[in-house]
Amino acid sequence: MKKKNMGAKFAVVFTLLIFVGVALIVVLNQKNEPVTETVATEPPSIEGQPLYGAPDAPVTIVEFGDFKCPSCKAWGETIFPKLVEDYVDRGDVNFAYVNVPFHGQESILAALAAESVYKQDPSIYWDFHKALFSSQPETAKHDELWVTTEKLLELTSTMPSISPEKLTQDLEQELTMPQVETDTALYKENGVGVTPTIIIGNKKISDPFDYEEIQKILEEKLSAANE
Repeated sequence: MKKKNMGAKFAVVFTLLIFVGVALIVVLNQKNEPVTETVATEPPSIEGQPLYGAPDAPVTIVEFGDFKCPSCKAWGETIFPKLVEDYVDRGDVNFAYVNVPFHGQESILAALAAESVYKQDPSIYWDFHKALFSSQPETAKHDELWVTTEKLLELTSTMPSISPEKLTQDLEQELTMPQVETDTALYKENGVGVTPTIIIGNKKISDPFDYEEIQKILEEKLSAANE
């Protein structure tokens, strides 16, 4: 009986050792497996995207952002105004925005609304863009429901060129979903995994809040464009 128990214990220990060994191999393989990120060889396509600044500016900045993203709001309030003052207003740079609905249904609803506004009146799009980000609550309340049809209609109520009936229809029937899906394909093509992601030409900025890095890349691109 004693030998039988010892054999059973040995079998259990042996099985555990095999399990641990296999698990260790899996972990090591995961650590050694390179993390690949899509690197675009061409600038992102901005066809059909909202564009801020001179259409013929030699350099384009593309923001991949989410209206529900607190960091996107912070970037828009701190870095974007500097870019406008230093580059966009001079006609050297223009700016495009691509929806990246990472934060669920509210992000999708906001993107649908933005596309509806852009389709109805491109000239009012950036006013709506700013108003929507401004209405984003404090980070502590970020997870609370705030992007609703009612809120979106409220934001456009001071914009006479935006039809509330058309906006409601676009939201309820998701009529601007094809445009949102185009943006989804675009951010996937460009390896976007976080928001905001800033791409200048085909160069992805490692830290979107590092204005010195952004300036350096812009000056390089402008210099190349003027050669």
